[in-house]
Amino acid sequence: MNVLRFTDLIAAGKVAGQRVFIRADLNVPQDDAGNITEDTRIRASVPCVEQALKAGAAVMVTSHLGRPTEGEFKPEDSLAPVARRMGELLGREVKLVSNWVDGVQVAPGQVVMLENCRLNKGEKKNNEELAKKMAALCDIFVHDAFGTAHRAEASTYGIAQFAKTACAGPLLAAEIDAISKALANPKRPLVAIVAGSKVSTKLTILQSLAKNVDQLIVGGGIANTFMLAAGLPIGNSLAEKDLVGDAKAVIEAMKARGAAVPIPVDVVTAKEFKADAKPTVKAAQDVAADDLILDIGPQTAAQLAGMLEAAGTIVWNGPVGVFEFDAFAKGTEAIARAIAKSKAFSIAGGGDTLAAIAKYGIEKQVGYISTGGGAFLEVLEGKTLPAFEILAKRAQA
Repeated sequence: MNVLRFTDLIAAGKVAGQRVFIRADLNVPQDDAGNITEDTRIRASVPCVEQALKAGAAVMVTSHLGRPTEGEFKPEDSLAPVARRMGELLGREVKLVSNWVDGVQVAPGQVVMLENCRLNKGEKKNNEELAKKMAALCDIFVHDAFGTAHRAEASTYGIAQFAKTACAGPLLAAEIDAISKALANPKRPLVAIVAGSKVSTKLTILQSLAKNVDQLIVGGGIANTFMLAAGLPIGNSLAEKDLVGDAKAVIEAMKARGAAVPIPVDVVTAKEFKADAKPTVKAAQDVAADDLILDIGPQTAAQLAGMLEAAGTIVWNGPVGVFEFDAFAKGTEAIARAIAKSKAFSIAGGGDTLAAIAKYGIEKQVGYISTGGGAFLEVLEGKTLPAFEILAKRAQA
């Protein structure tokens, strides 16, 4: 995907003295007292701000925070704690500016934070007048918020349409590169793991990947629905019986291409859904009517690990069992360890996936970890994200 990159503009000496507007994703969790409890997104956004300052730009940075009502300011919607934390990380004051749409005072070598962009009336619906006012604030618009790349809003899309120059920041560029490497030009075999409680939430992803991947590993409640489609018993396990036909269609689509959806040959069951329930390993065909399937069995885990170790590219979205319960976490751990061991390029995304990666300490062994939940899932669905589309269009202009 051909987009203009902020680093290219800096290298070409086109940033000094320019007004740079950075759309970051600084939507961090806070406690009831307004203290930031986890600052990964702020730390990840600092390099782009530092690059702009070092290049001699006048820097404005904004983000959404929470779900405020447009036009109605409440103290809990303020980016004030975020500006303070960014100031600490940059080692300089980051002044917070409210009511900024009609003009911002900032000099080259300075950085200001513009108050929560979702407070502006017309933000979510990408109001053209608002977008043009934002674009008029800057010479260069930098999109560095992959977590919002699937939304066409005034601060993510409209401004990119109307700014003099629109480009991708380092975070967004890294996502574009990783996604292209994993899905546009993958080294084969391409193995995808799609797991979660429901087929319905990920059906479009399964259908899209079935056209492209060599092996489609399903896990969690999704695997139960696929087991039903394969004629296996699942007892009292979570499944969506009305989607068995769709699961069969995905299996057939893969088979027609000479690819496969590996169905579990053994599973770990329990009689009740709780952390201290007694785990029992059973062959897939031996699941009893009162059993709950809570993990894949050791034989299945070994088979899948073998596929992952032989893969060229791995896309991972979702743990394969109830990994929060240690007795039912062995399948997810086996998958995680196999991905860590594999020479394949791996890309992982989705909240539970990130929690599993952290639990098994394999962050450094995963090729790329995507933090853009909804945006990452839309990429897997085969959709072109609005941010990618507008930046590619502007790069051609």
